[in-house]
Amino acid sequence: MHEAATGEGAFPDGRPARGRPAHPQLAPDAGPRGTPGGSRPNGGVPVITLRQVKSGDRVALVAPASSFPAEELTAGVAELARLGLEAVYDESIFDRDRFVAGAPAVRAQAIQKAWADPSISALIAMRGGYGSAQLLPLLDPELLRRSRKALIGYSDITAILSFYQQHGLAAIHGPMIDRRLSQGPTAYDESSFRRVVMSAEPAGELRPAALEVLSPGVASGTLLGGTITQLVSSLGTPWAFAPQPGGVLFLEDVGERPYRIHRMLTQLVQAGVFSGARAIVFGEFPGCDEPGGDPVIRDVLRDFTAGFAGPVLFGFPSGHTAGATWTLPFGVRAEISGSGSPAVIITEGAVS
Repeated sequence: MHEAATGEGAFPDGRPARGRPAHPQLAPDAGPRGTPGGSRPNGGVPVITLRQVKSGDRVALVAPASSFPAEELTAGVAELARLGLEAVYDESIFDRDRFVAGAPAVRAQAIQKAWADPSISALIAMRGGYGSAQLLPLLDPELLRRSRKALIGYSDITAILSFYQQHGLAAIHGPMIDRRLSQGPTAYDESSFRRVVMSAEPAGELRPAALEVLSPGVASGTLLGGTITQLVSSLGTPWAFAPQPGGVLFLEDVGERPYRIHRMLTQLVQAGVFSGARAIVFGEFPGCDEPGGDPVIRDVLRDFTAGFAGPVLFGFPSGHTAGATWTLPFGVRAEISGSGSPAVIITEGAVS
């Protein structure tokens, strides 16, 4: 059993940490509460915005990771049509090779074919699962930068979202086809999808009803992150998740027991991922409470971040969620309001 850390976490102003001790290496290097600021994920260079998706545009469905049921594709195509978008796909999307949707070279080729096709505005992943990291050495970053086309997804697709940010582009942490777009607006938040993907204006206030404050404050910076399992898996590779100081971290996962989440967060801390972060926004973490109910993941995350200097929110429904999943833009500036009615306020557009 993984043992909790035993350090004497404290806030920078000397107040004792609340509850159980904070992680001893969760560096409170986010600046004083309420201090604005934040660096770009690529070291201060202005982010390359993605191509705006407009009604009537064509979007390519791709399968970077695991395979999917054919009926999910059919239903997803219909939902995209309702949004005014025409879905297209390469026949290789139906390939299967054990636990992935075909050979890595074929999956990478389908993505790059869509990047190169001037008639396509964006790409949407069919599902997560496993396999996206296999494609990273095969993808052409210069082609991506020229195309500026989003590849929308979450979970295993986090690997590709991080690839976008490594090469200076914004990225879209949003609904995939399988069990999200295929099920219509009950499974994804249409408003945030339209505001992030289909509007050049900043998405503005995103204020889910169940969002709660674990630690109060206000901070701003570049929003980035994704599914914790995939972020940890990237460490030690050329595509390691390594945000610049001054960012806002969004972290989420699903179906992992609390000690496993604690272990992965500890690894991210020891890898320097939290160093200089100004705020932390946690997702819903469905299925992550200990069987029997003690501990619940919310309390584990609250205690883990007890010594953190900036605002900490819990329950933002993006990525793996029990209900509709919201869309978040990565690589652009956001303000975190951790007082009163908490919100993530997107202050910079991700598309143009």
